[in-house]
Amino acid sequence: MEEKHYLFGMRPVTEAVRAGRKFEKILFKQGLEGVQFRQLLETIQEKEIPYQFIPGEKMNYMVHGAHQGVIAYISQIDYIPFEEVVEMAMSRCENPLFLMLDGVSDVRNFGAIARSAECAGVSGLILPAKGGAAINADALKTSAGALLRIPTSRVTNLKIPLFYLLEAGFQIVAATEKGNTSIYDVNFKKPTVIVLGSEEKGISNAVLSLCTVEAKIPMMGEIGSLNVSVAGAIVMYEAVRQRV
Repeated sequence: MEEKHYLFGMRPVTEAVRAGRKFEKILFKQGLEGVQFRQLLETIQEKEIPYQFIPGEKMNYMVHGAHQGVIAYISQIDYIPFEEVVEMAMSRCENPLFLMLDGVSDVRNFGAIARSAECAGVSGLILPAKGGAAINADALKTSAGALLRIPTSRVTNLKIPLFYLLEAGFQIVAATEKGNTSIYDVNFKKPTVIVLGSEEKGISNAVLSLCTVEAKIPMMGEIGSLNVSVAGAIVMYEAVRQRV
């Protein structure tokens, strides 16, 4: 762990949270108690900062110091409210293209997806507050800096931006091997959100229920599936092909 990317200790973390510092995630030791802890937990819940409880032994391995049962990862980028991202995109073009990641947890896959998205001219990324890859040094490196260029939103519930985008006239395209439509039969010239699911489980049922199209990449071989970063690039560049 690089020291500039995290804080530890109850007081430093509490002061940073109250000062409005942005965090990717805050880790607490399992079984942690006390007034300071409860006050900090209440504050991060109000600010909707993701948090997780982990064994104390794991914390001791991660940090060689008096962590007091709390470690906070500092955000490497500035997140933007998704409504602002949508408004900015729609002011610049008639048919924005957004990318939503539903549980993509591998940092290098995530970075590679972001790199492809920037090259494809994606207007913004929409990420879940919990269950997705952290935007850390590895993600930034794998993205070749793309994560510093693409407007990115993080939301507590992916259904909220989907409802908003449906109301704004977007089609929601789920990239899934279970789809009954080829990506080459989808009209990507419309305002579109492409949804990619987790490496293991795919797109969640809650998100899939709001998608207007379930599209698959045609396969010629026997394996039947692609790495999520490769699949994402293929779908995004079909949109580019149609738009160019």
